[in-house]
Amino acid sequence: MRTRVWPLLLLAALATGCGFNLVIDRDEDVKAAWAEVQNQYQRRADLVPNLVSVVRGAADFEQETLQAVVEARSRVGQVRMDESVLDDPQRFAEMERAQGAMSSALSRLLVVAERYPTLTATQGYRDLQVQLEGTENRIAVARRRFVESVAAYNKVVLRFPTMIGASLRGKSERPTFTASEGAEQAPVVEF
Repeated sequence: MRTRVWPLLLLAALATGCGFNLVIDRDEDVKAAWAEVQNQYQRRADLVPNLVSVVRGAADFEQETLQAVVEARSRVGQVRMDESVLDDPQRFAEMERAQGAMSSALSRLLVVAERYPTLTATQGYRDLQVQLEGTENRIAVARRRFVESVAAYNKVVLRFPTMIGASLRGKSERPTFTASEGAEQAPVVEF
């Protein structure tokens, strides 16, 4: 009877020492942080049609700017953002590009809208602008938390001895957000 207990105790000690459960904890933290990023992206996507409708009501508004927003939202809608994106660097980069294009198009829309005082004076536009700005801030916070979560996860997956537990679970390093190309330069606004 005693000889059967030792292998089980040894296996339990090894599983604990190799971070088997820690990998699970960090993986779940990443998934929770990703869910919040998705939630905020969806909030923004839901606001866009209302914003476009309000802006369309302004006579002479630049159709090219509106079209860019509509197309960016469409591209975002075509990119699957489920949990499988977390383990696929190419799909993650594709999603990141689509969301970056959406941010860029919305920023341009808000800048161009400043040229239309009758539009910016409407309560509906101001309300949507405030909601959109708040959502952009929430996205930034959610992305920061996701980056922190992925960093903690990647440390567990890459360090010894927890890399053993990660390997046993089939887990590997995950991609995270990076700055958009040209983000180090301030945007140029011309009127």
